[in-house]
Amino acid sequence: MDINQLEVFLAVAQEKSFSRAAEALHRTQPAVSQAIRRLEADLGEVLFDRSSKDGTMTAAGRVLFDFAQQMMNLRHHAHSAIRELRDLHQGKLSLGANEYTVMCLLPLIPIFRARHPHIKIEVRRSLASRIPGEIIGRDVEIGVVSFKPSDPAIKSVPVATDELALVVSPDHPLAGKKIVSVRELGAEAFIAHNVPSPYREKVIKTFEKHRTPLNISMEMPTLESIKRLVEKGMGVALIPRLAAQTEITRKQLVGLPVREMKLERRLFLIYRKGATLSHAAKAFLRVAREGQEREASDRLISLPIAT
Repeated sequence: MDINQLEVFLAVAQEKSFSRAAEALHRTQPAVSQAIRRLEADLGEVLFDRSSKDGTMTAAGRVLFDFAQQMMNLRHHAHSAIRELRDLHQGKLSLGANEYTVMCLLPLIPIFRARHPHIKIEVRRSLASRIPGEIIGRDVEIGVVSFKPSDPAIKSVPVATDELALVVSPDHPLAGKKIVSVRELGAEAFIAHNVPSPYREKVIKTFEKHRTPLNISMEMPTLESIKRLVEKGMGVALIPRLAAQTEITRKQLVGLPVREMKLERRLFLIYRKGATLSHAAKAFLRVAREGQEREASDRLISLPIAT
């Protein structure tokens, strides 16, 4: 018994005629009759009273009729649901990020949400080192990391560029400067993130290179807690500028470049290479690529014109 046989069965039952059912289905009458005979053979029951001229169903036919209608309705709903996924009227976008990299999603999410308001967005927090594995394991479709994974099974798309910044409170003595040097920071009390990272090691080595003490007075588990303590004048911190941009714009913090630490980092969206991504994930990647194209265009426009 297949769906096409049920479709023919319902047509005969509703039209009360093999010939009219054939016309409605754009098939020949012999083809309709053959489909019904195969269905009856599969079930081991006669479905129509052949002595009747109006396509009268037998008891078995009446039982099958209700089930056949339900199955056809399910097929219709399945097609509709898949079409809604394709047209982005429903579905879910699953992303993986950490406390820092989630910041680069914030400009993209409103654009995506405006285009596709019916898609549920779920951002799962994870350690940066685990996100590539979660992508491979299909726990999330797209991840955000501050490094380009070396795994050939992962594809990456650059979405932002960031830099390390010294953040201080607005009333700190260094707040009025345009740029600071490492040697000026030897007497400062630093509030550090207690999660190891390549950038932390680079900062330590830079201070060692310039023979300047790095006085870490506190270590905190989140960037948010570090920013709040710096605002209260409890110390200074070296954190990604993107993570403090809101506070810098609102003048709750001051962000300063450090002359000897021009540490830029690229942020990437990553996903499984060759994977069949959901329609929602593909749409999100389009939004990200459009953002990169606009950023590149803006950089070109801002370049000075040679005379």
